[in-house]
Amino acid sequence: MYPILRFAAEMLKYRNAPRIGVLDPHVSTHRCWPWDLDPWIELNNGRTLTLYDLGRVPMAVRTGIIGTMRDNGWGITVAGNSLRYRRRVRGFDRFTMVSRTLGWDARFLYMEQSIWRKGECCNHMLLRGAITSADGIVPPARLMEAAGRDTTSPELPDWVQAWIAADAQRPWPPVLPDLAFGDPKDDLPA
Repeated sequence: MYPILRFAAEMLKYRNAPRIGVLDPHVSTHRCWPWDLDPWIELNNGRTLTLYDLGRVPMAVRTGIIGTMRDNGWGITVAGNSLRYRRRVRGFDRFTMVSRTLGWDARFLYMEQSIWRKGECCNHMLLRGAITSADGIVPPARLMEAAGRDTTSPELPDWVQAWIAADAQRPWPPVLPDLAFGDPKDDLPA
């Protein structure tokens, strides 16, 4: 289940927080509750993605981007991510989340988020977000212009550019293997 109450609490907590620049980090603290756990009593990998919303959306509010999107009838969607896990977050652990926008290209905003516990990075995510409208994807430069911000992105770090290049080589839709137990295309649209 989506953590609606936690999300609402974060939004209330930061509703009057000082504004930050589009590229400035947003730092928040959270706790790993029993409903966030997997069978090994540690933060579930899928739940980690959900909890990152608790940092990313308040960050966007503090930058003023959410207000600009709302004024223009735009939304935002996750268009891809890569998450690296390195340290466990166990039940009832308190952790710090750092969220920031790294830059953008012609189609997507690129953000990184990380979870820290006792001075160690537990996991780190690169996320690509698309600003959406009824007409399709809104170029991030148009969003920045509407928000009264500089429309020129800083140069994306090499590792982000490498991820973009690698992801562009990935086939879409995925190529399905022949499966011994039947034709997987029977369940797929024509």
